[in-house]
Amino acid sequence: MVSSWYQRWVGIFIAVLAGSAAALLWFAVASGDPQVRDEPTEGLILGFWRVLYDSEAPSLRVILTAAAMALLLAVGVALLERRIASRSRRSNDGTASPLAPKIVMAATRGVYAGPVTVTVLIPSHNEEVSLPATIASLLEQSHPPDRVIVVADNCTDSTPEVARGAGVEVFISVDNEHKKGGALNQALAQLLPGQQDNDVVMVMDADTRLDGGFIEAAIQRFTADRGLMAIGGLFYGEQGHGLLGQFQRNEYIRYGREIRRRRGRVFVLTGTASIFRPLALRTVAESRGVLIPGEPGKVYDTAALTEDNELTIALKSLGAQMVSPSQCTVVTELMPGWRTLWAQRLRWQRGALENLGAYGVRPQTMRYWAQQLGIGYGVIALGSFLVLILVTLLSLEEWVWFPFWLGLGVLFMVERVVTVWKGGWRARALAATLFPELFFDMVLNVVYVKGILDIAFRRQATWKHVTHEEPHLPQEVG
Repeated sequence: MVSSWYQRWVGIFIAVLAGSAAALLWFAVASGDPQVRDEPTEGLILGFWRVLYDSEAPSLRVILTAAAMALLLAVGVALLERRIASRSRRSNDGTASPLAPKIVMAATRGVYAGPVTVTVLIPSHNEEVSLPATIASLLEQSHPPDRVIVVADNCTDSTPEVARGAGVEVFISVDNEHKKGGALNQALAQLLPGQQDNDVVMVMDADTRLDGGFIEAAIQRFTADRGLMAIGGLFYGEQGHGLLGQFQRNEYIRYGREIRRRRGRVFVLTGTASIFRPLALRTVAESRGVLIPGEPGKVYDTAALTEDNELTIALKSLGAQMVSPSQCTVVTELMPGWRTLWAQRLRWQRGALENLGAYGVRPQTMRYWAQQLGIGYGVIALGSFLVLILVTLLSLEEWVWFPFWLGLGVLFMVERVVTVWKGGWRARALAATLFPELFFDMVLNVVYVKGILDIAFRRQATWKHVTHEEPHLPQEVG
């Protein structure tokens, strides 16, 4: 397994690589001869608006250099990911990749394990307010689950009573000190031994609502593909929470669009709602401490801050095939304030970095390394852009327009609007204003830097639980 030293400095390592890439681009752009620029030109718009503008643009060499670097990086990551996925699907190595499709399908060929049944686990800590809507969304499915079990973990409210009143089973954790992952490990230890190959297990958050055809679509995918080990949901944000809520909804819409463009290829088996074959979960537990990090015999690694991201990497490391179908959508909670959003994203970001530190550099984690490098590069690029605008504002007596850069800004704005089009007019209006979303992105960039520093200085990571004060309102899933 990876050394603790490496886990501590993984964030700094990524930051240095991203900074080096930014410096390389800077030197490539600045290596040419400096140009002597003309004075800005004065013009009139609509016959009365006097403006100053500079029509000069970067040299063709500079434009081509920047475009070529971006294109090479994108194509390289896509080809590498495709190659790794193809090798995993074709693997015959039952020792290193016990969940590879060829191995799983060979073992189950000609064997009928009965119809697909669905058992839902809902880990809950003081969720008496949000739980009824979650259970209702399950019972109203076009194909309802066979069992629903609320995993009540250290609850001090009436969560168990609410669950029983809704007509579902309750499992109460015992002396659990490991949050959601520990509670699920206890429930799965009792559930998995009795599960057959066609009995699937869904894990969903207590503040999530499934769309009406989620389970039916998932069963169809599992029935059609015996090599499929897990299905993740595509999540959309609930209504409300003002401008901050719209920021998050736009972010989730873009994520779902990206997954659809990838034809369902999974980044993360989201904790909002994901379904697993028992074989996948049992193999993860058996492989802990041998092929993958974690305590032997446990499905969830309780040392991981982001248990869903870690479980995704674990399954991919074992060769598992997984997908997020466009029909499997859910509505999830949004953070109601900046403080709770900060805590949530810091946990996500730090957890992602710690997972990379735990797994190291292996084929199945290359896509995640590239993603973190991209975020690091984005931090530098966006920060430099905003600083440059500020310096320009402070140094000019009169504002000078640059048509070339203005044109690029318009293209960027169009891209932002198109990618949230399904979110309605509010989503489009926010995207069109551009700078508010850039500010939101900058906040997330600061979270990224904070996560790196926290890991490097070994600061204690903590969970933040959001207490719901009123029931979620019903909402259609797009």
